Amino acid sequence: MNESSPFNNKIVDILIENGVIKSIALDIKSSKEYEEFSAENLHVSEGWIDMRCNLNDPGFEHKEDLLSGSAAAAAGGFTAVVCTPSTQPPINTKSQVEYIKNKSQGLAIDVYPMGCLSYNMEGKDISEMYDMHLSGAVAFTDNKRSVVNAGLLNRAMLYANGFDGLVINYPDDVSISLDGKMNEGIVSTSLGLKGIPALAEELIVSRDIFLTEYTGGKIHLASISSATSVQRIRGAKNKKYRVTADVAAHQLLLDESYLMGFDSNYKVKPPLRTKADISALVEGIKDGTIDVICSDHTPQDVESKIKEFDLASFGIIGLETSFAAANTVLAKEVSLQKIIDLITTNPRKIVGLSSPIFQEGELANITLFNPALKWTFSQSDIRSKSANTPFVGYEFIGKALAIVNKGKFIKN
Repeated sequence: MNESSPFNNKIVDILIENGVIKSIALDIKSSKEYEEFSAENLHVSEGWIDMRCNLNDPGFEHKEDLLSGSAAAAAGGFTAVVCTPSTQPPINTKSQVEYIKNKSQGLAIDVYPMGCLSYNMEGKDISEMYDMHLSGAVAFTDNKRSVVNAGLLNRAMLYANGFDGLVINYPDDVSISLDGKMNEGIVSTSLGLKGIPALAEELIVSRDIFLTEYTGGKIHLASISSATSVQRIRGAKNKKYRVTADVAAHQLLLDESYLMGFDSNYKVKPPLRTKADISALVEGIKDGTIDVICSDHTPQDVESKIKEFDLASFGIIGLETSFAAANTVLAKEVSLQKIIDLITTNPRKIVGLSSPIFQEGELANITLFNPALKWTFSQSDIRSKSANTPFVGYEFIGKALAIVNKGKFIKN
């Protein structure tokens, strides 16, 4: 599935040899013996890319490492991921960027590191952005540490303009969100939990849009979760500001009511919002306000999650379930092509990567999937080192069946 391909929406055979697409035709016959892969309602698209996940290497390998993270990505249908700099130490220098690139060379998926926006993600000084850019960093972010210093973000955006760098900010005014545990509202009040107001997100969204206008730069807003944020981003795009945004797949499927049982696997940041917020997010996807769907894969070890809700860490794993969760919600709302664009063309364009070419003689970088398959996610489907997910036992619609990338063929 690729609107620019002459084979888009056509039924064909694809012959891949040594990782190269040798032939694309209606019916391929060959005297050689090849491993054949076929499935009911089998669809093929350019390889999916997850624009934001935590792979935790170096420093937190007990939660995830590059090998286990790549296995989780492949299981979810991704041939590429963009990983955050939330490691120990944070990805702060060109040598640390090169460490990620070099260590991931032998993996089946492509790994593109992001560098810190501020030094050590401390929010005080700009990091070595240009040096990291030259070494292969595709964007700059402090991940879930929102840049609250407007002057710092202003300088970073102006500096990034010089090499067309991408600044990514997670919108969260910590002076408003404080130590909240879930969305502020009726449910948080009934549970007696400290709330995180949507206002904390919306204030930073508005500020970052103003900075985009002032600097003439570009910014990507990560993990949008509120209806008002969608509205303000839509307004910025109507004014042709260089603003893009993503939403985590689980935010489209789960709302705050799931926390009634105090299950820490539903404790995420941004917090699960209301059904009205979810409807606004879906509308934002439909009209192009939201550009990308991410996994926001955040592995946490058992000790970080199996404790009192107040003390449990934020985050869930998502690489194995990202497409399935999004497709389950969106299948009746938008075209399949739209869903695929949200995890292929759009994210690659935003981070400045070229899309794989689907034609004879090119290296195969493809995902094979069934968008209508009903299946139940189980413990055995988890490839991550961590198992902090609320989706075990959940029935999804749509499943990745295999990937082909870098000469490797991986079946689920």
